[in-house]
Amino acid sequence: MNQALLLVDIQNDFLPGGALAVPGGDAVVPVANALMPAFDYVVASQDWHPPEHLSFASQHDGLEPFQTTELDGLTQILWPPHCIQHRPGASFASGLDVAGINHVVRKGTDPRIDSYSAFYDNGHRKSTGLADDLRALGIDSLVVMGLAADVCVAFSVNDALAEGFSVTLVTDGIRGVDMAVGDTRAAIDQMTGAGATLTDCGTLIARE
Repeated sequence: MNQALLLVDIQNDFLPGGALAVPGGDAVVPVANALMPAFDYVVASQDWHPPEHLSFASQHDGLEPFQTTELDGLTQILWPPHCIQHRPGASFASGLDVAGINHVVRKGTDPRIDSYSAFYDNGHRKSTGLADDLRALGIDSLVVMGLAADVCVAFSVNDALAEGFSVTLVTDGIRGVDMAVGDTRAAIDQMTGAGATLTDCGTLIARE
């Protein structure tokens, strides 16, 4: 077993109707369900914020969601409160076949620093341990999909590549926030420029 599937943040708050909905985010759920049986090992990351997380605009008087500020020395986009621990919005999408997930990585638990990547917080101050866990299993290649393409997926892919994993991005298994028009396209171009390859769900299933 040298390849694993990484599902990034397929959670209720990132789906239509959620607190930080990604347009078309629900479309990635059937793709994930179709792909999971093709892998011996499936990891899912899960945003898991305390209610007072300082990435939330509600924690900053006079600031609104999607404005920026500085947080512990890092530029921080302020978000609506989302994926709060033990609340429905933080749960995996109701349609996601969670029985197919072998390991869950929770991130964003430190109220003072945001954590987009499944591997590290945004300042690379603490590791989630995922890279070591994968290496211990002999995994050196990741197939990545999920939400959002231009935020948590991109950060996860870049950290995976930096850790020496080969990465394949599932193009029909991602959707982006696109806070600025073209952000998702730019993120995909950046990931491929850094070494990720592109495929789609049908191609992956056909190889089995």
